[in-house]
Amino acid sequence: MEAGKGSLTAGVAGAGTMGTGIAITIARAGIPVTLFDVSADALSRAQRQIFEFVDASVARGKMTSEAAETARAALRLAAEPDALASCDVMVEAVFEHLPTKHELLSSLDRICGPDTLFLTNASTLSIAEIAAGSGRPDRVVGAHYCLPAQMMKLVEMSRGLLTSEESWRRAWEFQLATGQKPVETRDRPGFVLNHFCIPYHNDAIRMIDAGVAEPASIDRAMKAAMGFAMGPLELIDLIGLDTQLRASEALFSVTNDPRAAPPPLLRRMVAAGLLGRKSRRGFYTYGSDAVYGA
Repeated sequence: MEAGKGSLTAGVAGAGTMGTGIAITIARAGIPVTLFDVSADALSRAQRQIFEFVDASVARGKMTSEAAETARAALRLAAEPDALASCDVMVEAVFEHLPTKHELLSSLDRICGPDTLFLTNASTLSIAEIAAGSGRPDRVVGAHYCLPAQMMKLVEMSRGLLTSEESWRRAWEFQLATGQKPVETRDRPGFVLNHFCIPYHNDAIRMIDAGVAEPASIDRAMKAAMGFAMGPLELIDLIGLDTQLRASEALFSVTNDPRAAPPPLLRRMVAAGLLGRKSRRGFYTYGSDAVYGA
């Protein structure tokens, strides 16, 4: 794989918030991408969100009409995994649960060609452990995209114990071809970003539960004092409270860090279906589930 796009094709497995954002980064680069999910509703929502994002990007002058049309044309939706058979690069973007990732990757191993590169969008799990259940551990590379993927350029790249040099080179060049900014990290729990962010987000939730401040006040304080583009509660709503819960459980299970443990309020909100933007209500209430424009 060269750093240029050429005849490169890609697939993304999982049409949730993360998978949708990753598909945008690939389609925006003009690379044909197949977004796969077993849920027709998830695919329909993802397509609507992607097209709304592209339209908003054009309206804000961040994308030309021609580039927007190229991005739309590059996107393909699929509810059957066989549609991924010819992909050169497969990005796994399902939730943070090792057996689920193993099941998906092993099925893709049977479907995809022997040279297909697998990128796993793990945020807390071990890349080596994920690769062990893939059927091709030498061709698995950790690629942790940062939410929202379509706006954040950072991708944390990690090698598994058996990742080959060729796979690492191809994975790095793929990120460059899609306009992302890769950084190399070791295969450690939380890598760089979530080592800080998961405990930080949980601390913000605990402040609400303790009655220290309301979500809007916490977010305004952090944006004003730290210069963040989004406050912690705004970001959790975008990520999804269910995603924050799973990531917290995964990080806590391998670190025993009490700040990584899911706060009781987080568990209650997830149980009540208050998941953030995806359910139109979390720490804030939303009129739609649209993703942000560039």
